[in-house]
Amino acid sequence: MSRDQAVAALQRALEISRELAAVADSGDVRLAVSLDAERLKLLKSLRHALQPMEEKDRSVLREIAELNDRSIGRLEHRLRAKCRDMDMLAVGRRAVRAYTTTRP
Repeated sequence: MSRDQAVAALQRALEISRELAAVADSGDVRLAVSLDAERLKLLKSLRHALQPMEEKDRSVLREIAELNDRSIGRLEHRLRAKCRDMDMLAVGRRAVRAYTTTRP
């Protein structure tokens, strides 16, 4: 891979990271996993082509890392919210079972 191709691939990885951040907001886990796999493939393919790495490339990688951290945080937040919802649902079911046995 030439350096120009690697820079283009790095820009595409940045675009995917931005799209992944938006997808994380909506909670579409399947699409997030697919986008992450595509991005990882791109980043692995360009790793050796960008040596030595310029400051511009480093800044793009930093932005990708920040977007990745933000996306993970959003998905983890949604997961915790779903877990809380499931816990509340279980509490409600137990309450219904407890009170249905007390009816005359």
